[in-house]
Amino acid sequence: MTSIFKRVNSRFSSERANKKKEKDNIFSEVQKPKKRKNKKIKVEKEKPIIAEEKNWIEEEEEEGELLVDVYQEKENIVIRSTVAGVNPDDIDIDINNDMITIRGKRSSAVDIEEEDYFYRECYWGSFSRSIILPCEVQANKVKAALKNGVLIVTLPKIKTHRSVKISVQPK
Repeated sequence: MTSIFKRVNSRFSSERANKKKEKDNIFSEVQKPKKRKNKKIKVEKEKPIIAEEKNWIEEEEEEGELLVDVYQEKENIVIRSTVAGVNPDDIDIDINNDMITIRGKRSSAVDIEEEDYFYRECYWGSFSRSIILPCEVQANKVKAALKNGVLIVTLPKIKTHRSVKISVQPK
């Protein structure tokens, strides 16, 4: 009769041997490279860009985003933005449903070569900003003014918040 110690010990050693065989099998499969068929991929040459398309792409100008403050007064929504150096005739304001779009262009008065700049932080060129309005406005009564380089757009609110008392009738 075998002792308990030998039976338990032999049981554990046979389990360890089985686990080692499983590990070896896993690693042997991973290490064996699988045969793969080489696929040929046909690479098409790029079509040349037509001169007109190329010029159109080069002429496309980046548009800056106009920074704004939007707040409300009792009767109005007010939009304020710094547009220093912009001629009032170069500003276009459109209202469409619940959105206002302000567009413009800031033109540089002098032409300076790129290599002559030490710092170039000011934005020159087209800009725009579209803002979803928080409430309905009277589009025909909107006013815009430019004072000391600050554009102020005043949009009168439509008064739609009327309280109406509704009485419930018994049936």
